[in-house]
Amino acid sequence: MHWYDNSIMYHIYPLGFCGAPKFNEGGDTVNRLDKIREWIPHLKEMQVDAIYFGPVFESAEHGYDTTDYMQIDRRLGTNQNFKELCDELHANGIRVILDGVFNHVGRNFWAFKDVQEKGQASAYCNWFAGLNFGGNSPCGDPFWYEGWHGFYNLVKLNLHNQDVCNHLLDAVGYWMDEFKIDGIRFDAADCVDFGFFKQIRSFCKSRNPEFWLMGEIIHGDYNRWANPEMLDSVTNYECHKGIYSSHNDKNYWEINYSINRQFGNGGIYKGIQLYNFVDNHDVDRLASKLSDARYRKLCYTLMYGMPGIPSVYYGSEYGVTGIHENDSDDGLRPCLDLAELENSGDRDLYRHIVKLGRIYKAYPALRTGGFETINVQNRQLLFRREYEGRNVYVALNLDDQSYWLNFRPSCGSLVDVLSGTPARMENGNAIIEMPPFTSMILVEDDIVNGVEAPEAAPIVTIQEMTVEIGGKYRHYKGGEYEVIALAQHTETNEELVVYKSLRDGRVWARPKTIFTGDVNGMKRFERM
Repeated sequence: MHWYDNSIMYHIYPLGFCGAPKFNEGGDTVNRLDKIREWIPHLKEMQVDAIYFGPVFESAEHGYDTTDYMQIDRRLGTNQNFKELCDELHANGIRVILDGVFNHVGRNFWAFKDVQEKGQASAYCNWFAGLNFGGNSPCGDPFWYEGWHGFYNLVKLNLHNQDVCNHLLDAVGYWMDEFKIDGIRFDAADCVDFGFFKQIRSFCKSRNPEFWLMGEIIHGDYNRWANPEMLDSVTNYECHKGIYSSHNDKNYWEINYSINRQFGNGGIYKGIQLYNFVDNHDVDRLASKLSDARYRKLCYTLMYGMPGIPSVYYGSEYGVTGIHENDSDDGLRPCLDLAELENSGDRDLYRHIVKLGRIYKAYPALRTGGFETINVQNRQLLFRREYEGRNVYVALNLDDQSYWLNFRPSCGSLVDVLSGTPARMENGNAIIEMPPFTSMILVEDDIVNGVEAPEAAPIVTIQEMTVEIGGKYRHYKGGEYEVIALAQHTETNEELVVYKSLRDGRVWARPKTIFTGDVNGMKRFERM
C-alpha cells in the first residue's frame, strides 16, 4: 500500500485561486503563492494529505498553454517562492502534486517560436505533431501543425520524438529533485502516447517509488491507463456523473451500478484506487449542479464512503457555486478569500466534510476495504465496506421523509459516527430512523466522537484516564479481562485501552469512550 492509496486530496487551480491576471503580458513577477500558506491550517483540519495544483508553469493565459516547463508562472511568483511553499507544505505533512500538461504547449513555447522564426531551418520542426510546410495554419503561420482538439493555440507535441520526451523527463526530474514534488496529474492523458507514459513511469519510480502518477481520463476503460506499466490512477469521471445525477434523479440505482461495476464482486477496477471527485476546474461546481442544496452532504458522504481516493475542489467545501458559461471556465476558477468563506459559506457542509475526513482516516475499511451493496432503492442506499473483518456501513436517504433502515449487521452493536448516535438493536437487527436528506456511517466502535479535531482544544492526556493499568474488568457478556496498557490512536489521537483475556490471553484494544461506555443501559465493563 502506498501513501496515495489512503489519501485525501485537495485540488487548487492556482491562477484563479491566487487572483492572477487573466493574461501573462510579460510584466513583473508577483509572489501570489503565499496566499496558499494561509490555508494550511484549514487543509489540516480537513485531514488533507496532498494538494493537487493545477498548472503552475509559465504560460500565456490559463496554464494549459505552457511556454516554459522549468519556470513558475511569473503571475504566481518565482521558483524560489514555490520551493519555499513546497517546503512549508511538506513540513505540515501535505504533499505536492503538479499538473503535467505534456500533450501540448502554447504558441509562445520557446521551441515553437524557433520554428516560427527559422522555418524549415529550425532544429525543432520535428518537436510538434503533424508539422509540415505544405500550407498555412489557421493562425496564419506559413506551416501546418496539429492543435489539441482543434484548438490551435494549443500545439500538440510529438511524443514519438525522443528529444521531446527527454525534455519533459528533464523537467520532471528538476521538479522532483529541487522541489521534492510527490506526483503528477497528466492533463489530457487519453491523448498521450502510451510509450511516453511507460518512460515516465520508469523514470519517476526509479527516483522515488512512492511518486504518484494520475491521468485525466474522461471516457474508456480505465485499465488501459492505470496499470503496472503506466499510471497509478485516473480520474473517475464515470462516478463523478453518477454521484450528482443519482441525487437529482432520485435514482441510487445509477451510482450503485457504477460502483459495483468498478469495485463490487467481479469489479473491473479492483486493485486500482481511482481519483474520485464531485467537481473540478473543468466542470460545473456541485452546488450549481444539484437541484436541491440538501443533497450536498449526501454527495460528499457517498464520495468519502465509496472505494477510491476522495478529493475536494477548493471552495466547494463551503458550497461555492460556479458554472461554465459564455464559452469560459472563469466562473469555475475564482479567487476566494478564506475569511469570507468562513463567514458566508455553507458552514454546516464544511463541518460535515471535516467530520468525513476524520472518519476516513479512522477506519481502514473506508480507505481500502471491499464494497458490497446491502440494499438499494430509488431514494435509499446502504452499502458495506469491509477490511480484515471490520465493517463500515454507509447509509443514505435522499427522500423528503424519514426512512426506517432495518438490516442485520455482522456485529452486535452499531453507532453512527457522523452524529455519534448509537443504533437501536433488536434481536441482532439494526433498526434506525433516518431523517430526510441524511446520511450515516455506521461502525461497531466509535473512535471519532469525543476526540477534538486537530489544532482544536487539547486532547485529554493518558495520565488523566480513570481506567487503571493492571485492573481487572468484567465484560457485560461475562468475559474477564486485565488492562495491560493505555495508548493513543496514531491517526485520531483517540485514547485506547489495551486489555487481555484472563481466559485465553488474547489481547484486544478499544477506545476508552467505548470501554467505559454503556450498552443497552449496562456498563460495557465493570471493575472486578
